[in-house]
Amino acid sequence: MPEAPILVLGIGNTLLKDDGVGVLLVEEFRDRSSLPAEEVEFLDGGTQDLALLGHLAGRRALVILDAVKLGAAPGTVHCLTLEQALDSGSRSATAHEGNAGELLRMAMMLGELPERVAVIGVEAASLETGLGLSEPVRQALPAAMDAARAAITAARSPREPDRT
Repeated sequence: MPEAPILVLGIGNTLLKDDGVGVLLVEEFRDRSSLPAEEVEFLDGGTQDLALLGHLAGRRALVILDAVKLGAAPGTVHCLTLEQALDSGSRSATAHEGNAGELLRMAMMLGELPERVAVIGVEAASLETGLGLSEPVRQALPAAMDAARAAITAARSPREPDRT
């Protein structure tokens, strides 16, 4: 059976200002990507939270795009490893009910966690009800796109063997 494509998953609530940045980023990638669909799949996960678990099964790699509140300046782009995302999951104050850390933790418990995981999080300025991104988050979009592009490139490259 062929391996499922790398999943680039945007999560968040577009009705809560900066919380929608992950969804906006994945839509931007989907519209501009020239990557073959058999290699990379782009998914707007919205606020589906744990309902997204089925989409993780059989993947070698996952790149999550999301808004975070980790205490940095608004617009800061965070490139989190699996361990960092799991750790921040309990502290991350995203506006949607779940967050990347919770999704990853549950996937790990179910044995559905992809081999490679990266979370690109943009520090939110405002999670209030409303449409559109705050100015610091809007200005961070190019840096977030670059970080996500780098994570996708890394996920597409062959895994280096462990040298222990």
